Amino acid sequence: MNIGQASKAVGLSAKMIRYYESIGLVHPTARTEGGYRTYRESDLHHLRFIRQARRLGFAVEDVRRLLALWQDHARASAEVKAIALAHVSDLDRRIAEMVSMRDALAHLASTCHGDARPDCPILEGLAEVVSEASPASRRTRAASPAHAAPTAVSGDACRACATDPDDVRARQKSGAPHSDRTRGKRADSLPRQDTDSGHQE
Repeated sequence: MNIGQASKAVGLSAKMIRYYESIGLVHPTARTEGGYRTYRESDLHHLRFIRQARRLGFAVEDVRRLLALWQDHARASAEVKAIALAHVSDLDRRIAEMVSMRDALAHLASTCHGDARPDCPILEGLAEVVSEASPASRRTRAASPAHAAPTAVSGDACRACATDPDDVRARQKSGAPHSDRTRGKRADSLPRQDTDSGHQE
């Protein structure tokens, strides 16, 4: 089948399939007389495997390792389990970061009157974090150990809410502009319901 048919069969966009090919996760070798790729059932199995692993939040290199183990009938299941448990630990860390982020934002929101007054502790809190991150503020903090650092959120936690990095990379390869409103998908995301269609990216 052609890439459009494969896209519908596995629930990935053609752009994502091409991206996974470009980084060597899938290797369709069959071609039509006109030189177009055709996808066999084995290729579809690989694409479905990749899709599910990515939806569970595995990094691309972990997916590569899992694919290799899946195809290796002499594999040791202990290696597969080790990869899975390492990912569970990473998810636990990101969940804790997101809970901290949620609590910090909820605290800021609880201090805001939310009326016609211009004063807003939420904006003041965000501005304080930006100020604390500046080199001058870091020097001031170093000279004043008693200065209390504001609640901050790690980059990993913010990235956990971002769009799917695979989608971003696929867009970069194709030259398409990236939108911050990309349909709520994220690669290094938490497990979620299978809602992708062939037109999601």
